[in-house]
Amino acid sequence: MLKAVLESADTLVLREASMPEVGPDAALLRVESVAICGSDVRILHHGNPRVQFPAVMGHEAAGVIAQVGANVTRFKVGDRIAVGADVPCGLCRWCRDGKGNNCEINYAVGYQIPGAFTQYMELTPLLINEGPLTPFSDKISFDQAALAEPLACGINGLELVNMSLGKTVVLIGMGPIGCMMIDLARAMGAVKVIAVQRSKKRMEIAKKYGADVYIDPSAEDVVARCKAETGGEGPDVVITTCGSVETHEQAIEMVAHRGYVNLFGGLPKDTRPMSVLSNTIHYKECFVTGSHGSTPRQHRIAVELIERGIVRVDPIITHTFPLTQIYDAFAAMESRDGMKVIVHPHGGE
Repeated sequence: MLKAVLESADTLVLREASMPEVGPDAALLRVESVAICGSDVRILHHGNPRVQFPAVMGHEAAGVIAQVGANVTRFKVGDRIAVGADVPCGLCRWCRDGKGNNCEINYAVGYQIPGAFTQYMELTPLLINEGPLTPFSDKISFDQAALAEPLACGINGLELVNMSLGKTVVLIGMGPIGCMMIDLARAMGAVKVIAVQRSKKRMEIAKKYGADVYIDPSAEDVVARCKAETGGEGPDVVITTCGSVETHEQAIEMVAHRGYVNLFGGLPKDTRPMSVLSNTIHYKECFVTGSHGSTPRQHRIAVELIERGIVRVDPIITHTFPLTQIYDAFAAMESRDGMKVIVHPHGGE
């Protein structure tokens, strides 16, 4: 089989490899689709403490069970399976409480667990017993199912801000998750969704999701406009789905009294500290949180939302490549020409 091996930072190599040997408690997945995440790009160039070279990245995936070990009862050969990222250890207090994305070990597919930039991927016993492996029907494609992983992260983010009926929501950053969050916020009860995006190309894709208001921060004052769009009170929920410290500051400035801010987008390590007057939080009695990753429960919900058409993913799929063109796939991702770039490991066979 063919797989893409990250041998060191900036060295991604296509290799012929033997098929994984499947033990009695493991399974083998024929990978049909795997999307490139921004974290894959960071690992490619800078590594990660949880990634030991040589490594196989890729955690937004879907495929078909090709083989199961003798003791495996959760799946059977032929099952269509979506693969998520965060894998609970199953032992620590966070995992036992259903908060596996806060696990002390923080196992993840494409990190400690070899990922999906390969034609066949071993589903390890830990992944089978504890991980985000969700069956899906032929109502949706493998490409669509692979995007349950980032959608699950969006679900985690909106759950943490106590999303509920009747709220106004501002989403700053119309990348793939920001776009999906427009549909997701509606499904969770938002009465008004405001989308903020600087890139005109991404804004055009975001408009397919039908937010109530679209704001270009290079053309107007985002805080003033968002307050004006909410009767001067500010939005109930603000999600920063981009990697900008300035948006974190704007989110706290604009949010309503008793509102919620989620600092969803991570920042580069060399970013300056956020500058906020703590009295703003104090007098607004607002809530500021962050979120990262997701749980197996949220991954399961994400698959169902995609299957039912409640959250659309097709508009954000802009590029597909066979595994043999993985270098071009990463180039498309890094150029920001694409939104979701998907690799087909068996493409061209």
